[in-house]
Amino acid sequence: MSKIVIGIFDDHKIVQEGICSLLSTNEDFEAIPTSTDKTHLVEELKSNAINILIINIYSLNTAILNLITQLSLSQPRVKILILSYTMNEEIILKTIKAGAKGILDKNASRSEFAQAIYSLRNGHDFYSDSITHLLLNKYIKKLNAKEKSNESGVNGLSSREVEIITLWGNNYSNKKIAEKLFISVRTVESHKNHIMQKLNLKTNIDMIKFGIKNNLIEI
Repeated sequence: MSKIVIGIFDDHKIVQEGICSLLSTNEDFEAIPTSTDKTHLVEELKSNAINILIINIYSLNTAILNLITQLSLSQPRVKILILSYTMNEEIILKTIKAGAKGILDKNASRSEFAQAIYSLRNGHDFYSDSITHLLLNKYIKKLNAKEKSNESGVNGLSSREVEIITLWGNNYSNKKIAEKLFISVRTVESHKNHIMQKLNLKTNIDMIKFGIKNNLIEI
């Protein structure tokens, strides 16, 4: 099996050599320092058979993001692995959007480095545990925010509107709802339109889903 060729890009030669030394202990890896100049780096990747490029960043800036984007578009065979000294949602999401396939934080161990490289070489993305937890927490916060939004949506409905969602979700036609509530069919339709507007729903299916999630409709 041929070795995985790994390039290391950093503004400091001593950092490049340190990472090379760390990775070279693995017989599957061939780690080489690249040019410290961004312009020369692009040309270098065109002529060298590098499989994975480690980009070491100290802070996120437009130049780094542009470099990641440029390399991911012009050299798609080279998988980009970010090693970041600072870690937050902005760095994670922007570098992923720019085209990075893996992200490690400054506390990454030797084994985690190796795991990331093998994952990228096999066509998989890789994020260190701390980054995975950060992304998971962001996802959970979004779910909680959505649930709170739904709850406030129920509280914003009148008792008559809740009745109409419940009846309609239980297969009552507009006519049957009108008869049961002693109102006109046009009034039922008007209530349904108001409900859709209040909850920012687009279709009748969305209203059914809302009713189910908020226990207004039994399934």
